[in-house]
Amino acid sequence: MAISTEAAPAAMPAAIEKYLEHVRVERRLAARTVELYAIHLASLAQNAAAAGLALDQVQTAHVRRWMAQLHGAGRESRGIALVLSCWRSFYRWLGNEGLIGANPVQDVHAPKAARPLPKALAVDDAVRLAELHDAEADPWDEARDRAIVELLYGCGLRVGELIGLDVQPSGTARGWIDLDAAEANVLGKGSKRRLVPVGSKALEALAAWLAVRGDCAALEAARLRDPGNAAALFIGRNGTRCSAHSVWKQLRGRSLKAGLSAPVHPHMLRHSFASHLLQSSSDLRAVQELLGHANISTTQVYTRLDFQHLAKAYDAAHPRAQARDEGPPAGVGSRRGNKNGHS
Repeated sequence: MAISTEAAPAAMPAAIEKYLEHVRVERRLAARTVELYAIHLASLAQNAAAAGLALDQVQTAHVRRWMAQLHGAGRESRGIALVLSCWRSFYRWLGNEGLIGANPVQDVHAPKAARPLPKALAVDDAVRLAELHDAEADPWDEARDRAIVELLYGCGLRVGELIGLDVQPSGTARGWIDLDAAEANVLGKGSKRRLVPVGSKALEALAAWLAVRGDCAALEAARLRDPGNAAALFIGRNGTRCSAHSVWKQLRGRSLKAGLSAPVHPHMLRHSFASHLLQSSSDLRAVQELLGHANISTTQVYTRLDFQHLAKAYDAAHPRAQARDEGPPAGVGSRRGNKNGHS
């Protein structure tokens, strides 16, 4: 028997009615939330009735079976989690009222959602962004923003690592660039330091920025107020360290001026750095070190992006990948395989 998910019975069980009144009056939940609770609890009542159970007779095994049916019917993990949250709250309330001894939903969890792939730019788009020269921008801003793009894309830095860079190394600096060694010394997650190579294009952009950085009129006053903040490699017009938000805004505007189809955020350039490296090299461990990932599993998501790139190249170029007008023979699926994952 299929699990009911939406339709409400003509009359709610008294316990559900009382609970809905509780969340509406005592917990003062929003009207839309109460409405969704009513829908989810109506489905609970219907499925319990279909199984010949009173609400206080529902066991964990019943809940697991109903959730498995929801999953099999195509309900997304997030939707299942919302249903479970509602049911769990209802049974917790029943327990507080002394109407049940144990919560049958307590140890039931929604299936894990598929981890979304990070969004990376195509190589051509990344290069177009990095090579943009905005003739209309102020030369000071232009030099700074070009250096920011080159470091984010050329080194795969997190935005927090980027804005933490200082002009000179010191005992208090979170990071700095060694121009002679062509290395970035950054402080990553977990206060772990790592060295990242800096490419020639990024070094050129940094040299151009450092040549004009001191032209900021507010820099000396900012240095007197807060020497540590004014020591930042990337500063704003007020002479103090750029914030993550300001970098985000600068990058968004720059990507639109470059004619990219969607705004770019700092982490997208980090994703692009990793993906483009793996398109040219299969050294996953090296990419893990460059990104500063503690676990290789975090880095492995980029192999899925790399496979997408290879699959698109195959579809576009290989003669046996081209679709035929007559279509595949009966019973034959696409080259991506059938629902069981076989290819």
